[in-house]
Amino acid sequence: MSSVPPGWYKDPAEPTTQRYWDGEGWIGAPIPADATPPEGPPPVEPPPPPPPAPGAAPNGSVTATTGPPGYGLPPGYPPPPGPGQAPPGGPPPLGPAPGQAGYGQPGYPPYHFQTLPPRTAAPPVAPTGVPLAAPGLRLVARLIDIAAVLILNVLVNGWFVWRYWQEVGPYYREINSRALQGESFSDLMRLSPGADASSLQIVILVIACALWFAYEVPAVANTGQTLGKRVVGLRVVRVDGQPKLGFGRSLRRWNILGLPILFWTCCIGIIWQLVDNFWLLVDRPLQQALHDKAAQTVVVVAHPAAAPTDPPSQPGGPS
Repeated sequence: MSSVPPGWYKDPAEPTTQRYWDGEGWIGAPIPADATPPEGPPPVEPPPPPPPAPGAAPNGSVTATTGPPGYGLPPGYPPPPGPGQAPPGGPPPLGPAPGQAGYGQPGYPPYHFQTLPPRTAAPPVAPTGVPLAAPGLRLVARLIDIAAVLILNVLVNGWFVWRYWQEVGPYYREINSRALQGESFSDLMRLSPGADASSLQIVILVIACALWFAYEVPAVANTGQTLGKRVVGLRVVRVDGQPKLGFGRSLRRWNILGLPILFWTCCIGIIWQLVDNFWLLVDRPLQQALHDKAAQTVVVVAHPAAAPTDPPSQPGGPS
């Protein structure tokens, strides 16, 4: 114990202040050296306030858990859950609590989002399970067939077409001449094409119809393919799945499509054929043209890609 009695003395570490010596050490807060010290030791300083609880607002403001008298949770009511905690009797939290192992926490692998491939509609199929032909491919096949039939008409029907033009050429040249000179057409009724023009027109249409019949009906009856369908890889099949159309069904199919050529002179045949061929764009689910409906046929992909159903044979095994 020190021999210095308790009392107020200048602080050796800071001579401008004085502090109270209790015989063993300095206590209390320092005061200025020229100030009159109190009697006895300095008053005991109050303890520091406790740190605020988690979730409490600073400066004593009202929060969800604290508030003025009369507010807040009633006695005995459980406090609200903290971050990452589930309420009593409620569902578990959606994510890991702070500091726990989980996605985004140190030492845990990052989460990789998986991008799902876009959903694509399955291609339409025939009742037999074979994919139906796309309208674009059917159009290409039909254009190839038209070109083939046109070549046949040039070879077989060319002379009749030339004779027909000899009959009607003067008539149309006269119309064109009067139109260029601005003359009246009132007396054109007295003019007419040659006497053989009507007969030649009928002959040309009948030959064209016969050539189309010979080109398409036997080929579809036997193999289901014309030249155009063979080039683009399509085939005509029966709706019931039988392997061969037969001549009668192929004839019914062609009648709706080919016979209207005889009515081209009044444009009814051309309009009907356009409606017939483009009907498949609105027909569901088999995408049939009108001539397909008449014969109960569909146009499918000739050689659809299919996965092998049997495993490959092992070396040395049965083949």
